[in-house]
Amino acid sequence: MKCGELSGEFEVITMPAPESGVSGGYTSDLLSDVMAHARQGDALITIQSHKNTVAVAALAGLSAIILCNSRPVPEDMAEAAAQEDINLFRTPDNQFETSCRLRRLLDA
Repeated sequence: MKCGELSGEFEVITMPAPESGVSGGYTSDLLSDVMAHARQGDALITIQSHKNTVAVAALAGLSAIILCNSRPVPEDMAEAAAQEDINLFRTPDNQFETSCRLRRLLDA
């Protein structure tokens, strides 16, 4: 699925690369775990709303970050996501609900 298709499901913070593909998801708040285990093309589902999350997503080749629990998004995080072509979304849902929703979308 394309990241642009997620815009109907999640609040768009920045979407510099709507055509980038989402092939899976990885849910974690431990950034070293994300670096070690997330796969290229995954969407990161997390509550970590800071600039370092974007750096990890770029390093791991992730296509999107979905922030849960309506976390506030610092301006420097949104700017970094735009610069790194990482699509950034937000949802009021928790990580479990968001993971399940992404799985259903990918299976559709």
